[in-house]
Amino acid sequence: MRRRQFMGFGLAAGVALAGCGGPADVAPGERTPAQRRWVMPEEGEPHERTWMAFGPSERIWGAGLLPKVRADLARIATAIARFEPVSMLVRPAELEVARGMVGANVELVPAEVDDLWMRDTGPVFVKGGGAKAGVDFNFNGWGGKQAHTRDGEVAGFVTGKAGVQTLRTDLVLEGGGIEVDGEGTAIITESCVLNDNRNRGRTKAEVEAKLSELLSVTKVIWLPGIAGRDITDGHTDFYARFAGPGVVVAGLDHDPKSYDHAVTHRHLDILRAATDARGRPLRVETLDAPEVLRAEDAEGDFAAGYINFYVCNGAVIAPEFGDQRTDAAARATLERLFPKREVVQINIDAIAAGGGGIHCTTQQEPVD
Repeated sequence: MRRRQFMGFGLAAGVALAGCGGPADVAPGERTPAQRRWVMPEEGEPHERTWMAFGPSERIWGAGLLPKVRADLARIATAIARFEPVSMLVRPAELEVARGMVGANVELVPAEVDDLWMRDTGPVFVKGGGAKAGVDFNFNGWGGKQAHTRDGEVAGFVTGKAGVQTLRTDLVLEGGGIEVDGEGTAIITESCVLNDNRNRGRTKAEVEAKLSELLSVTKVIWLPGIAGRDITDGHTDFYARFAGPGVVVAGLDHDPKSYDHAVTHRHLDILRAATDARGRPLRVETLDAPEVLRAEDAEGDFAAGYINFYVCNGAVIAPEFGDQRTDAAARATLERLFPKREVVQINIDAIAAGGGGIHCTTQQEPVD
């Protein structure tokens, strides 16, 4: 279950993304009307669209992996586009390349970006009082590990394109670092959000108070995670995901030689003992990591886990790695957890070689 490591630095600092005429930025305390309560919906609630970025560069990914990563992104985008609209940020110089790979069913939005991880660079969308907004959580290159001048502007750019307010905060986190059930419960890894490279000196109580105001989170289930082993410092969406209120699916690493072995078992203990914001014990399911990998470059940073799936309108887009037993087991579990959705498994070996997954490349925009 390895995740992306320090692959290199992004593109040199460039012109920041310009705003797109959306509603003015507001701080959470300045909402209009004053009584508006912002809620981050659970991922399975209806989407307006999915946002992605056709953003890998040779400087970060290398000449050999770059075309494969682009192909994986196109595969993810076209799979999602069967079920809901997809808008993909693309450098203007690469529009023709992207169009040839994704076809006509994916909207291409010209934008200068550094990389492809829209889950982390994009806004976290919230709803309230008949309105919609996007929270800009101040992407800082996963604690300053990668150049992010352009990606640091993506959240505001996307909310402008979506025509919604941008909510500002001094909290620093990435979308991959938080999972919510839409009913007040969040799962967060301490190794990421409480890390000094994001929120120096912040306590759990301080973070929880901020998330209550921004997302209507009233209970946080804290998982330890692992800091410093991957570029994200242990994002939640590689460890545990909500499959709906009261239901969590967790990754489990059975290899005692893996650094994730002990922590995934510890996470499982915490989740099984936890209750959600409504006082319900969690039903916890597990997805075993694959034991056999098809990818030629499945070493080091390869993200060999099924937890990083994406829930869209009518479907669950999930990876397969060439291990017939665990691929089939993951499909069966997801079909049982999401009985009204089609489970679509796709090959994302190149993105996994960079330590990421399907969920990392996407960001959902809910309907109003």
